[in-house]
Amino acid sequence: MNSENRITKDTTLSEAMQRFPSTEAVFIQYGLHCVGCAVATLETVEDAAAAHGKDLGRLLEDLNRAAGQTG
Repeated sequence: MNSENRITKDTTLSEAMQRFPSTEAVFIQYGLHCVGCAVATLETVEDAAAAHGKDLGRLLEDLNRAAGQTG
């Protein structure tokens, strides 16, 4: 699978939600209430995981699963 079709640690939160709207529920599940937040345009998935004490690997797995980008 092409990495540009996946959500990576460097993907911004807003980019992930724009490209894959189904990821909004995952962010909310993780307590990352970034839907509509101005910081979402600048913060990467890695930044958000670190700032909120979340497991980056697990978050990426769940985001890509929700986006239909598993494998």
